[in-house]
Amino acid sequence: MMPLPRPFRCLPPAHQPVLPDLNQRRTSVNTFRLTRRSALHLGAALPAAALLPMVARAQTAWPSRSVRLVVPFAPGGSSEIVARATAAELTTLLGQSVYVDNKPGGAGNVAMSEVARADDQHTLVLGHIGTIAVNPFIFPKLPYDPDKAFRPISLLSKVPSLYVVRPDLPAKNLKEFVALARSKPGALNYGSAGNGSAGHLAFEYLKMVSDTDILHVAYRGTGPQLTDLMGGRVDAAAVGAPAVMAFIKSGKVRCIATGTSQRLAQLPDVPTVAEQGYPGFEMTQWYGLLAPASLPQANADKLSAAAARAVKAPAALNLFESEAAIPVGSTGAEFQSFIESEKQRWKPVIARAKIKPD
Repeated sequence: MMPLPRPFRCLPPAHQPVLPDLNQRRTSVNTFRLTRRSALHLGAALPAAALLPMVARAQTAWPSRSVRLVVPFAPGGSSEIVARATAAELTTLLGQSVYVDNKPGGAGNVAMSEVARADDQHTLVLGHIGTIAVNPFIFPKLPYDPDKAFRPISLLSKVPSLYVVRPDLPAKNLKEFVALARSKPGALNYGSAGNGSAGHLAFEYLKMVSDTDILHVAYRGTGPQLTDLMGGRVDAAAVGAPAVMAFIKSGKVRCIATGTSQRLAQLPDVPTVAEQGYPGFEMTQWYGLLAPASLPQANADKLSAAAARAVKAPAALNLFESEAAIPVGSTGAEFQSFIESEKQRWKPVIARAKIKPD
């Protein structure tokens, strides 16, 4: 008798083959696809994210092209020397070309007005004692707001004013000149490059502190007044050192005093005005760098630091020294304070002299 077949027994749960759930499988596949897709997107995004700081820096880099430095005077003279020496050094320091653009006219107001309206972030102007500290008091209305239109960047240089007389005038120094003027009130005269010019201010300042009466003769430029001074047609003048130094050396005019606080190395035997009885007296023309008020502070700070370095560079120092110009270099805040002090100094001088524009 054959044995009966053993009944089929289900495998215990631990050994049963588990068939995958179709819904779960689809979910796993979709998850895998999403994960892979996300990874691909993430991988593509990583280089772009890494480049974002570089892109931001490229967008905010300044200057990004050539910079125009507007000079409110005709070529030649002290302004040209200061502007070109500074521009050459800034070109190296900023990595972009800085070029000079002369825009004379209107006592400097033409150039100042144009730069005040500039919004290209790459236009600057050479500020001057006349355009910044004098024009606001002699013009009833300016085409720009001198207090709000510009951002002071750096005081670049001071140019000494030299007090000179015709060689045959019987005055060897300032004390003798003042004594001569007091003995003949209104008999002596002096020339200047024009109403409101630095030379006009310098001599009116001297008249105020010395209490003298000397007639003003206004010329149209430094050249004509020097011609008449050397020709004996005017008695005296106050002139920026670069324009007159050669004539002093050659004996065509006599320097009786310097407007600096200390004697000049180029004229060691000529005492200052302060040394000759007027303590604290100082008269120097000055030039500074200004930008439109719209220039961002960060860019202004960068420019200020570069300008302060530019005027102390060896090439600039050599040029300034040859022309008896004094390099300064300052922060924007220091230049702002200097401008305010200059306004306070010249306001009473202008009022006393009743200086009006031509």
